[in-house]
Amino acid sequence: MTDSIARAAALLKDHRASIDRLDAILVYTLGERFRHTQAVGKLKAEHDLPPSDPTREAAQIARLEALAKEADLDPEFAKKFLKFIIQEVIQHHEKHAENLGD
Repeated sequence: MTDSIARAAALLKDHRASIDRLDAILVYTLGERFRHTQAVGKLKAEHDLPPSDPTREAAQIARLEALAKEADLDPEFAKKFLKFIIQEVIQHHEKHAENLGD
């Protein structure tokens, strides 16, 4: 193996280790986020509040787009990602409301 290939292999290994570490951070962060949104869903269900809050969702999307720009991340990707999460959260909130009605 040439020095160039050995250096490339070492760099690749380092990048992959960083990616693995960041993936773990993302998963644990999403887990924490969903624990909070579950609590919000229960609270909304207990107080007969709608599962969706379009005003807050729009503000969050705008906030995330701005953060994405600051982080040099494609704002459209960030927007799609947050919309996916919001849809999942709304489904959880709807389930809480249904379970409370049972």
